[in-house]
Amino acid sequence: MKAAILEQLGSLTVREVADPQVGPYDALCELLYGATCSGTDLHLIEGRLPWAIDCAPTIVGHESVGRVIDVGEKVRNYQTGDLVTRVGAPPATDGSYSSTWGGYAELGVACDHWAMKEDGIPAEQWGQSCVNQIIPAEFDPRACPMMTTWRETLSYLTRMGVRPDNDVLIIGSGGVALSFIAHAANLGVRRIDVVGNRARREVALQVGATNYCDYKDDGLASILAEMCPEGFDVVIDAVGSQQSIDVSLPAVSAGGMVGTYGVNELGKTTVDTAKARAEFVQFDGGYDEAETHERVVEFMRAGKLDATLWLDLDKPYPLEEINAAFDAVRRRECIKALIRLSAAE
Repeated sequence: MKAAILEQLGSLTVREVADPQVGPYDALCELLYGATCSGTDLHLIEGRLPWAIDCAPTIVGHESVGRVIDVGEKVRNYQTGDLVTRVGAPPATDGSYSSTWGGYAELGVACDHWAMKEDGIPAEQWGQSCVNQIIPAEFDPRACPMMTTWRETLSYLTRMGVRPDNDVLIIGSGGVALSFIAHAANLGVRRIDVVGNRARREVALQVGATNYCDYKDDGLASILAEMCPEGFDVVIDAVGSQQSIDVSLPAVSAGGMVGTYGVNELGKTTVDTAKARAEFVQFDGGYDEAETHERVVEFMRAGKLDATLWLDLDKPYPLEEINAAFDAVRRRECIKALIRLSAAE
């Protein structure tokens, strides 16, 4: 099969590798589509994460969707033809390359974690595979790579305890920030103000933002204070830079909550609590994709999450052109790029 492998920082190499070996609880999947992720995949490619690999060969990509084409002898919950989220290629058995989620490949493996749990297999062998969830058969697989981002952000938002009577501020205008906006709107939040790139204003309003500020606006702190004089109940930093953190702190209300989700300058930022107007809660509750899978399915069925606002479903990049897809994201020509992983699709 073909796979996009990070062999040196800066770009991916698409080359032939061995097909995955399938264990008794595994489902072999043809990978159909994936999406670029500016948060983790792009940062890994560019070596801008504290845990970035040292140019060791690895298959990256985690926003992938596969279709089951074969199942192991102990699989009970997947059937041939099922669509499955977060499928990835495993590492090479000879150690020639690793897998950092492994989503940018033609074939991947989904684990029947439900059966493993029922059979008493230790959780450490299947816990991370709970991201493999079955997608309704009627869903367009081109839209379903978005489910990764949507599940992560919905889990994070609900763990923060966001309520309809909250005033929420979201800093950022990328795919993650737009997902937070859409979820907050779907949860009926009272107001959703956004600080982001001027070019993303219209799409942010379309997915549910109440007000939108350019992050380059002069006197941004004063603008936000005028928008919400008592401060925002919840502030989500979807960028993770020092600048965005510094914007967050004066904007949060007394007793409000701040969550830093973005990773742009992960490990390089500081939180100066003296910049806040009063005591606040710093959220560190993380997320769990599996816990929000069904809720995301419900929102998609109801038309409350529309992938076309994030992805151009009609113009996917073939796997061989994955570097061009990331270049388009770097140039901000698109929010996220769709990758066609299988030549058959």
